[in-house]
Order: sequence, then C-alpha cells, then structure tokens
Amino acid sequence: MRLVSFERQGKPVLGIREGEQVRVIGGETLEALLARGVDLLQHAQANASDELLSAADLKLLPPLQRPPKIICVGLNFADHTSESKYEQPDYPTLFFRVHTSLIAHEQPMIRPAVADSEGLDFEGEIAVVLGKGGRHIAKNDALSHVAGYSVFNDGSVREYQFKTPQWTVGKNFDGTGAFGPDLVTADELPPGVKGLLLETRLNGKVVQSASTDEMVFDVASLISIISEAITLEAGDVIVSGTPSGIGWARTPRLLMKAGDVCEVTVEKIGTLRNVIADEEVAG
Repeated sequence: MRLVSFERQGKPVLGIREGEQVRVIGGETLEALLARGVDLLQHAQANASDELLSAADLKLLPPLQRPPKIICVGLNFADHTSESKYEQPDYPTLFFRVHTSLIAHEQPMIRPAVADSEGLDFEGEIAVVLGKGGRHIAKNDALSHVAGYSVFNDGSVREYQFKTPQWTVGKNFDGTGAFGPDLVTADELPPGVKGLLLETRLNGKVVQSASTDEMVFDVASLISIISEAITLEAGDVIVSGTPSGIGWARTPRLLMKAGDVCEVTVEKIGTLRNVIADEEVAG
C-alpha cells in the first residue's frame, strides 16, 4: 500500500495511491494514526472513500510533517566514508534533523542565503518509518517495528556542516530535507529493503548509485542499536545513510544551484523530485 499525504483547503489529508490517482481515506495524519497504534491497512480499508483525485493535481506534503524524531545515519556506506576522508566507524554515526527542515516531493529545495556557502549538496537516502517503538529492541524483532519506507534527500550545507565537529547546523537549514512522495508499507518490500537500487540524479545525470546491501548497518541493526540508548516511538523516522558520489567530494565540486533538478529514486519505493531555489530574504 502506498500512502500519500497532501494538502486540501489548508489541511492535511491522507490518501492511497492507485496508479495515477489517489483515493481519499481521511483527515487524520499518518503520525497521528501511528501514535494511536492503528493498523494502516485496516484503517485504509475501513475509511476508503469513493473520492478519487488526480495525483498530478495534488499539493503533496511530506509523508509525516511532524514526526516525533528524525534520526539520521552518517557514514553508512563504506565508499561514502572513504570519499569523506573518515575512517569507517564501528558504531553508527547519528545526528538529528528537525521537522522544520522538511519539504515534500516537487517542493523547492532551498539553497540558503548565507554568504560563506557555495551551495547545497545532495544525499539520496531511504527513510525508515516506525510503526511501533520501544527500548532495547532485539535485532531479530526490529523489522516488525517498521511501518514502511520512503525516499529522502538529506540536503547538506557543507561549510556549516563542518564548522564544528557536530554536523547538526549544516543538516538542518529550512527547506533542505526532501521527503516523499509516498510511504510504502513494509509488506510490499523486501525485508529491511534488502537488495534495492538507490540512485540520485542531478539534472538527469546519475551521481549516486548503490545497492542497499552495501549498507554497513542494515535497517534491523540500526533500530536495535539506536534503541539501546533512545526510546523509539511510533512515527519516528530513521534516515539510513547515503552512498558515495556526493558533490563535495568531487573535483571540481558539484553543488546544487538554483534551477537544478535533483531526483532520488529507490527501486520499488519511488522517485523524489525537487527543483533547487535560492532563499528569498526580505529586505
């Protein structure tokens, strides 16, 4: 099942994607449903309306607009670790995103108006959305906590990322975390999204390409390890890491400018597309 969040008359609405159309299933957000412990398939079946809308005409929202936590994983592909000049850590490199950085499919990804930045870098990734939380989750039970998966572009302002040893600021500029377009429920995908192709294209050219099998820490491991320290909650999003090919590591650097089009495609999940736009500053 493919769930789509979109805006209608200023309010979020949830629907099921059916080819080129979306069937409306109600106004309760995905994060609210997950927090209530609702079975998404049963909810969709019980609340599916007769109303079908053209998917192309919808103003999409991120699948979750205010998830409880957005936990990002750095250096989770060995080739990306190597191009970034780090030693491969034996523990996941974790940092957080804030919900105010999120944008939807086909919304502009914002290149910030800061004087000491050359541009915005791309990082195609898979987002893991939890259907239930917990603490000290066993690895062999971890995938049962997953509601579904989506696509993420962890847009990074590199100069700010590396101003300090903590990466947080460079990963949290408003309008840089693209998320969507759909949440694909876990039952429609290989367990732990094993063996799927992840690709990023900039202006139509492939700049990142890797299999999810190349992840240093797979989805089950990430959930289990993170839950050793942090109580995970239904609706939490784990952004699981990017492969090599980032623009910052290239010579010359390949950073995104206004008018560029960045697309991230994950096999069986979908394509997330955003046009880059310069931030408009009043005055």
